[in-house]
Amino acid sequence: MSVSKIDLLNKQFSRRMFGYSRMEVDQFMLELAEVLGDAADSRKGLQKKIKKLEQAVKEYRQRDETLRDTLMSTQKMVDDLKVTAGKEAQLIIDEARSKADTMVQKGHNRLAQIHEEIEGLKRQRSQFEIQLKGLLKSHLEMLDMSDPEKEKVEELESKVKYLKKVD
Repeated sequence: MSVSKIDLLNKQFSRRMFGYSRMEVDQFMLELAEVLGDAADSRKGLQKKIKKLEQAVKEYRQRDETLRDTLMSTQKMVDDLKVTAGKEAQLIIDEARSKADTMVQKGHNRLAQIHEEIEGLKRQRSQFEIQLKGLLKSHLEMLDMSDPEKEKVEELESKVKYLKKVD
């Protein structure tokens, strides 16, 4: 049963001698006590439910805060990792470029050294050719030169031939 404020204000009791009907008032008081008791029980139940819901909201807010903190920490870590990875990548690239430059420089130095060796070998070849030509020329000159013994032999041979002819 429910009793509203309007019901209370509009309730009229029958009159009897010495005031209102005692039975009606007692009956109404029992109804009101029951309604107020139900309302009080309902209120207590609702207050307990509100406390539980407030506790749940508090827990959810704590979880939300924890999740936000975790998310922010994770985002910061990811950002830090990105920065660190970028720096490491740049260091690796710089080191690779440095090694490549060093290798290219060594290659250029080796190429210059090989060119110098080739030029040195060409000079040695030219000197060898000049010396060989000079040696050959001197040997030819020596062969072409008349040797006094050779001339004597040739003279004797010609005399022998002459004598053979005369005979």
